[in-house]
Amino acid sequence: MSSYEIFVIVFIMALVMVLGGSVIGLLLSPKSKNNQKGEQYESGIPTRGTSWMQFKVGYYLIAILFLMFDVEAVLLFPWAVIMKGMGVEGLYAVSFFLVVLILGLAYAWRKGALEWK
Repeated sequence: MSSYEIFVIVFIMALVMVLGGSVIGLLLSPKSKNNQKGEQYESGIPTRGTSWMQFKVGYYLIAILFLMFDVEAVLLFPWAVIMKGMGVEGLYAVSFFLVVLILGLAYAWRKGALEWK
């Protein structure tokens, strides 16, 4: 059996299992229709006013900066594990990676993105 045939069989089995589980869930789940189910609900307290409100851009900016430096840390671990086998080229590559990230941090710092206002 070729690897293509195995892939097709696994794909079909995955599709059958997902669709089968969804259909069984729809058929066996209890159903009750009432207007209260459509209402917004948070932590046991009914919401007041509209749920559509604007957030400060600073929240998104802090989240993006956190993700950027979090991914940096995650990508440095594999590099540290195989550093001996990479030689000088690996050191140059990770140095370039860190320089780009440090420049990004300096730019964000200079623009005031790290200040909470």
